[in-house]
Amino acid sequence: MRALGLGVLLALLPPPAPAETFSAMRSVRAAMGTEGRLLRRLRAYLREESARLRRLTRFYEKVQALHQDPQASVDNPLLAFSLIKRLYSDWPNVIYSDEATENTQALHDGFQEEERELPGAEDLDGAARALMRLQDVYGLSVKGLANGVFQRAGAARTPLYSPGRRVALSADDCFHVGKVAYDTGDYYHSIAWLEEAVGLFRLSYGSWNLEDRSSLEDALDHLAFSYFMAGNVSHALSLSREFLHYDPSNRRVLRNVVKYEELLEKGTVTSAEPLRRPNGTHLQSRDAYEELCQRPRGQSAPEHLPHLVCSYETNGSPFLLLQPAKKEVVQTQPYVALYHDFISDAEAETIKGLAGPWLQRSVVASGEKQQKAEYRISKSAWLKDTADPVVRALEQRIGAVTGLDLRPPYAEYLQVVNYGLGGHYEPHFDHATDRPFPWE
Repeated sequence: MRALGLGVLLALLPPPAPAETFSAMRSVRAAMGTEGRLLRRLRAYLREESARLRRLTRFYEKVQALHQDPQASVDNPLLAFSLIKRLYSDWPNVIYSDEATENTQALHDGFQEEERELPGAEDLDGAARALMRLQDVYGLSVKGLANGVFQRAGAARTPLYSPGRRVALSADDCFHVGKVAYDTGDYYHSIAWLEEAVGLFRLSYGSWNLEDRSSLEDALDHLAFSYFMAGNVSHALSLSREFLHYDPSNRRVLRNVVKYEELLEKGTVTSAEPLRRPNGTHLQSRDAYEELCQRPRGQSAPEHLPHLVCSYETNGSPFLLLQPAKKEVVQTQPYVALYHDFISDAEAETIKGLAGPWLQRSVVASGEKQQKAEYRISKSAWLKDTADPVVRALEQRIGAVTGLDLRPPYAEYLQVVNYGLGGHYEPHFDHATDRPFPWE
């Protein structure tokens, strides 16, 4: 059984096209299914290629054995025939075989079948911003995140979250997160993530990973400029010189080195101030909001304990006479009550199943229009009480407990929200003033 929470909030719209993977965990889980199908196609490709390479190996070993046999002589008419035949037909068949091309084409075709389900650039950048948001809201260490550990920065405490499988990030992963911050002029985040990328690239320099799209030089280049923009010219110079160790002919970085040296020689550079995290949404209560998220769960203040009670409530509703609502007062200032076993697991699964096909990126009001916003990362759908008896029963239950009239226009339809990677909705006022309401 589950407690009633504000997260259960559900108009039936046409199903959206696959997109916005990062904005809902349902979509992220679907992406796992897509990758599973790609894995099966890659396994089939590897199986066919392995068989082809085994046949090539047998051909190589047979011919190599002849060349290494001192008794093998072209004086033997049969050996001479087989040599001429190999050179005329066998070698061309091996070299110009279509088998490798056919295997690769099958893999390409299979990938193209899944391509419409793949995340796009917006998803990748959104996922990177999600990691930075988690870093900020919970005060997480970037080095810890890179190592797959969700741990507070500057504290050797127990991890805040311990997933069943620990997944570390690669140098290329860290570079992409830093690059997303860098591209928006957010050097507070770019420096932390690019530092990790540089450190990891240094450890593996000289080796090549199939999946990497960036390099140590890329990370040094972006990190140097981030430090310059942050006012730390001396460190920007040091990193640029390291870059030139790997790419000494890069003219742009050579010009940057000259520029940094001139700035330092003239003494016009002031000491770098501590970087400040940007507040893109201008949330005035951001610090308090994040402090609340970071606060360890604990007991309420002792003076409030006598007022924290549990009770069975009917609220004067005949609907609740046979099965009263289980109410727990969890806080008095401000007043917060939790209703236990308000919705069953089976009801919740039914509602999620009804809403799933209709989930679309959540939007916010912007004048008379609606638009996506960084301070709201989720997908949502709306369900009328006619969608299913379960929805109708839940709305009756809500009305009985609250005493509110849930019929339109007094209340919205039931809204189902699925939060995504780093999904959130910052504190906001939930109101509308574009048209008069019945009570005005």
